[in-house]
Amino acid sequence: MSFVRLRTSVLVGSLVAFTATSFAATTYSSKISPDLAAAPANQTQQVIVQYYKAPSGVETGLLGLLGGVLKVVLGPINAIVEDILPSQLNVIAADPNVKYISLDRSVVAHQAVAITGAEYTTEPINAPQVWSQGYTGSKVGVAVIDSGITPVADLGGQSLLSGVTDLISSLGEVAPGAVGRIVYSQNFVPNENDALDHYGHGTLVAGLVAGNGTESSGAQFFRTFRGAAPNASIINLRVLDENGSGTDSSVISAIDQAISLRQRFNIRVINLSLGRPIYESYTLDPLCQAVEQAWKAGIVVVVAAGNDGRDLNLNAEGYGTIDSPGNDPYALTVGAMNTMETPSIQDDIIASYSSKGPSFIDQVIKPDVVAPGNLVTSLEFPQDSLADNNPSFYTWYSFYQKNGAETPSQYYFPMSGTSMAAGVVSGAVADLLQAAPGLTPDQAKALVMVSSDRSYFPLSSTVSADDTLYKANYDVFTIGAGYLDIAKTIQAALQHVVVPSGTAMSPTAVYDSTTGDTTAVPASGSLWAASGPWSAAGVYGSRAFVSNGNTPLWGTTALWGNNDPDGFSALWGSTVLWGKGSPEAETVLWGKGTTGGQTVLWGKSDADGSETSVQY
Repeated sequence: MSFVRLRTSVLVGSLVAFTATSFAATTYSSKISPDLAAAPANQTQQVIVQYYKAPSGVETGLLGLLGGVLKVVLGPINAIVEDILPSQLNVIAADPNVKYISLDRSVVAHQAVAITGAEYTTEPINAPQVWSQGYTGSKVGVAVIDSGITPVADLGGQSLLSGVTDLISSLGEVAPGAVGRIVYSQNFVPNENDALDHYGHGTLVAGLVAGNGTESSGAQFFRTFRGAAPNASIINLRVLDENGSGTDSSVISAIDQAISLRQRFNIRVINLSLGRPIYESYTLDPLCQAVEQAWKAGIVVVVAAGNDGRDLNLNAEGYGTIDSPGNDPYALTVGAMNTMETPSIQDDIIASYSSKGPSFIDQVIKPDVVAPGNLVTSLEFPQDSLADNNPSFYTWYSFYQKNGAETPSQYYFPMSGTSMAAGVVSGAVADLLQAAPGLTPDQAKALVMVSSDRSYFPLSSTVSADDTLYKANYDVFTIGAGYLDIAKTIQAALQHVVVPSGTAMSPTAVYDSTTGDTTAVPASGSLWAASGPWSAAGVYGSRAFVSNGNTPLWGTTALWGNNDPDGFSALWGSTVLWGKGSPEAETVLWGKGTTGGQTVLWGKSDADGSETSVQY
């Protein structure tokens, strides 16, 4: 017998033995995600199988023996993507090396609709101050994992007046490619070849990260629209299609590529202005696990919190609506502020749609910071689907051009959402890492959080829309550590402020039913366990606590106590979010209307379009 035949016989024999053992088992439901367990057993599903260690030939062979079709290998998280019948999942789950099996779920862009306005984006975070010091994100790479990017003048491409449509045609709809400060492009959308933006979201986010204001610079302009890091390099990794939708596996593959390209393009930041509902702990969620691999590879991962703060299914104030992967404690998760058309932050309020913590299932305290995200102006291009499909949303020339007409600009377009706020923070982090390139992701996140401004916030604010009054309390589940201040952050870095050793994993909120207190509990090995400014009280501010220096977030007489029975009973009551009456995320948070990943959480669009749920 030849060596090849011998090896084949051994493999088949191993598979038979393994399969027999598997069928002898009863159930492995803890290894199968709840939405996948509910899928029709006789309909093939695209699933992600995570292993503790990289799967062996025997294990991948088993999947083939069960009728599975291998689609993608996701190396960073020791996973594979397979098309397989759910009826075979119990056999796969019997393998002790299998960690978790989940649907290859749909992810979507996190933008909300907008109307005309002249909001401020970089001034509230003090970005112009750091630009004047020479920190513009130069030579720092930011991977924008989104709907692709169309190269326009503000990103170093050709001016629209020079015919960007001709440039697009000349690219031949093929990626990878490089144009201007878009130093690399690659497509991860199945059955497509190019990394251009066929939706409009990715280009808009890229402008908030690194637009340099070319089309609004010069003597004829009184205002220039720049991103937070106007000289940063952009790595364009397209994962969303022309409808703004994608899959977990595409996003994970793009994260893997960003890790691979890290040294080549000095990728220090990944921007994820996308997400989906939470179905399991972040320790099992494949999106979160990929985020953690990038973080541990030396890349700060900035994630939009989600636009679901107006979802009141859980409670009257929109708590518990953070999306994945913004629930991961490593990620720098960002909520959105409304700048009220002024450069000062003193009148700014939280955008009512900005998702609030704590995270579902794990109760991680999120978001980490907030930044401008409501009605912010960024980039538009010819045949921009997002702009074309929203003709009432525009940036007038008169908003930035001397004697400008009140007609829509060809170059700039306003949009709202935590997607936009995440782009602003990604650019700011690029500025920080230019100023202090030796910072680790944990040190960068810690400095951003500790340096955030939380001095002026009101106790609460309200917004009326859809015949509903939406209330926001300015607590750690709404604003995190506070309002991004990149000037203060860079100053701290340049002064060599010593960040304690440990991770910057976001703390967990733990409720004590005997005392009525909710406590911020740092993760094991977290730097937030240190004293002084690095303690939980230090990072989140004394006003969020019962008394200065203590760790309870809210006692029996504060937010979650007897004075706020709606929020208290909904989040930590015996029958709802954390209680025994809600064992599955999909049955409470996502509601009965869940179909194919699109759920009641997303809500409906506002008639007035001023602040709204996302358009999915």
